[in-house]
Amino acid sequence: MTSPAPERIRPRDRDAIIQSLRAGVVPRVGQQHIQVGRANEVQALVTDIDRVADGGSAIRFAIGEYGAGKSFFLNLVRSIALERKLVTVHADLSPDRRLHATGGQARSLYAELMRNLSTRAKPDGGAMPSVVERFVTESLNSARDRGVNPEAVIRERLESLQELTGGYDFAEVIAAYWRAHDTGNEQLKADVVRWLRGEYATRTDARAALGVRTIIDDATFYDQLKLFARFTRLAGFSGLLVCLDEMVNLYKLANTQARNSNYEQVLRILNDSLQGACEGLGFVMGGTPDMLLDTRRGLYSYAALQSRLAENSFATGGLVDYSGPVLRLANLSPEDMFVLLTKLRHVFAAGEPASYLVPDEALTSFMQHCAGKVGDAYFRTPRTTIKEFVNLLAVIEQNPGVEWTQLIQRIDLAPEFNPDLAPLDDEPDMAPPLPPPPGPLSPPDDDELTNLRL
Repeated sequence: MTSPAPERIRPRDRDAIIQSLRAGVVPRVGQQHIQVGRANEVQALVTDIDRVADGGSAIRFAIGEYGAGKSFFLNLVRSIALERKLVTVHADLSPDRRLHATGGQARSLYAELMRNLSTRAKPDGGAMPSVVERFVTESLNSARDRGVNPEAVIRERLESLQELTGGYDFAEVIAAYWRAHDTGNEQLKADVVRWLRGEYATRTDARAALGVRTIIDDATFYDQLKLFARFTRLAGFSGLLVCLDEMVNLYKLANTQARNSNYEQVLRILNDSLQGACEGLGFVMGGTPDMLLDTRRGLYSYAALQSRLAENSFATGGLVDYSGPVLRLANLSPEDMFVLLTKLRHVFAAGEPASYLVPDEALTSFMQHCAGKVGDAYFRTPRTTIKEFVNLLAVIEQNPGVEWTQLIQRIDLAPEFNPDLAPLDDEPDMAPPLPPPPGPLSPPDDDELTNLRL
């Protein structure tokens, strides 16, 4: 029996993967070429994706150490969701993009999510026009089969949205897209897409362009996500998956009130998702253990979240539970790391075994050297290890006369430092009392009575 031929990798994909790994970021394409381990975690998310595709809801918090591969895991989940005919949106939280705000930060997060809207046909984002076009096209086909006015069919299909908050104006905007499609008004089409992306800053501009009195703002962030999730199902997709990375930016908020307001939004999303109140909507949020477990600033500082996100007390002593909302990303084993290095070697050679730059002994020596430098951290938080191995291959490729044995000892690794664990300044609970204003009722400045005893 012959072994299957090795998979060839296109030069474009090979270069994109290598450049991303050398920079320490997650490659946008080709994750399947370097995926190893964590089969149980992936299967748990596949179950969630199937539930969303069936009209349900789901939420997961992917928790892992700094550099352990959370962003890679979220990208892998996104690619699986796209294959299951879901629409995906993704964004990284930052000081300017939050779940709850009053200064436009939540609207900024929504706009970033919608700019990154992806489908299987457009996996790199910018798929908003194609989603709306697909809804209009299906409505036209239905109207043609029934012999009725297309706008009547569109309004009939959108009627189910009007029961949700903001659903009436959402339906009016989609109807405006149909009118633009029917009359060839490209400017009106662009205005509709702009509204759906949350790019209108004032109601006056939206009313002048589309005739609607509302816009997507900080207060309607989550309601619009629920609306759009239902709309994607009307357009023929299976649902909407929202991937939010860098949740630690909520943990780093210095203002206690702002932090708790964002945690209240997380609680609202969590409650709706666990109760099945959202149709075809799923969330995956990535964060560090401190973001979750810190009882002073993390999610556990909010009592309602702590009770809902607490670990299963029976999942101890080697027992596991992958059904809860919190999904701890398991550490890669040394065996997984060896497989990962072989895959990186394969990618670097563009899938040609004859072009491998180093033998298997080099992989073992590299792992032993890393273990001597940083201990088991080289496979628990593998980002730095991957960067150094790819850099090693790059030097060998560009210097044909050099031997890998001469380079292994030059590799200088250090344990990764998590900047999120830097000391955080506590916000004072209250401002220091101000001195009383001068006046006739002010106490005298002298200290003559300080020693008086009765």
